[in-house]
Amino acid sequence: MKQIFKKLWPYIRIALSIALLWLATRSIDWQALRDTKIAIHPIWFVLALVMLVLTNLLAVLRWGWLMRSVKLYRPVQDYITLYFAGGLINQGLPSTIGGDSYRAVEGSRPYHAKANSHPDKGGAARATPQTLQQELHEPVELNRAPPRLRLGFFSVALDRGLGLLSNNIVGACGLMVGGAMLAPWAQSLGWWILAAMLGAAATAAILLKVQKSRELIQRILNKLGMPQAMFALKTGLGWPTVIPQLIISVLTHVLALTSFWCCLKAFGVSAPFSALMIGMPALALLMMLPISISGWGLREATLSATLALWGIDSGITVLASVSFGIVTLATYLPGSLSLLRRKREDSDSATQLSSKNL
Repeated sequence: MKQIFKKLWPYIRIALSIALLWLATRSIDWQALRDTKIAIHPIWFVLALVMLVLTNLLAVLRWGWLMRSVKLYRPVQDYITLYFAGGLINQGLPSTIGGDSYRAVEGSRPYHAKANSHPDKGGAARATPQTLQQELHEPVELNRAPPRLRLGFFSVALDRGLGLLSNNIVGACGLMVGGAMLAPWAQSLGWWILAAMLGAAATAAILLKVQKSRELIQRILNKLGMPQAMFALKTGLGWPTVIPQLIISVLTHVLALTSFWCCLKAFGVSAPFSALMIGMPALALLMMLPISISGWGLREATLSATLALWGIDSGITVLASVSFGIVTLATYLPGSLSLLRRKREDSDSATQLSSKNL
């Protein structure tokens, strides 16, 4: 039964995405929308694309900074191509796990290493090379993984954690500014969430500053087989680097909001930024649930329901949301070059292995 459910689950997600998309569009009067003769301004789509590219470059800066802190050095262009390739992978998956795993595995490879060779600085190496298909779909046993791979996954996880923290900060600010449109208590909730997020960051910085707590964390990391991960923690959450990390992370989300705002402007609608500061972070949290394909359907349903409170027509929101999804896909398309190169390396490795066996 478990195997049958596992095979059916991808199709169930597609069905859920379609159902959510139908839910978002079922109450739209498309005839009335056509009668309004909406003027589309393509320049705003170009600006949306620029904003998303800048968003991802800032995210690359954060991730690359963490990777280099644990001595997983690569050229800057490698971090960029790997990040965009991971983003492209996530466009066909229900969550970011596939793309993040790709970034962790590829980013942990020693620079200039062959695709079928993964030596570690400490002398560790993989017993068998992994293909791109295996990296995306087979679970990784971190307790048996070489130190570099563990650090790669740790850096990606910390990168995602900083992203989640800043996402909640942006959402909290949105509630503080425009929460009154949702409920009387929403503004107070925003203050509480902001205090909790900043308090969590401050607590982490203090724990990494105090010697006893820092030594305890170091012992835990030693038992996990990645003592160097302390450098990533200090870089991401230690004082004073936590300040620029949070600034970069918050700015990343603000640029993403601006990109969606540009998609709305392309259809002649100017939405209050506070509304997007509430809707987009809420959407990001919902997208952590593997119930759709890269947020399709879920994005349209969530944002159309949220922006309707500010008087934004649901039909326009759906059109802008679909456009945003297409712009997002276009943003990550350059990552296909990295994936194609990796597929070619896998093919060459398989050919060489076959020749040796003969």
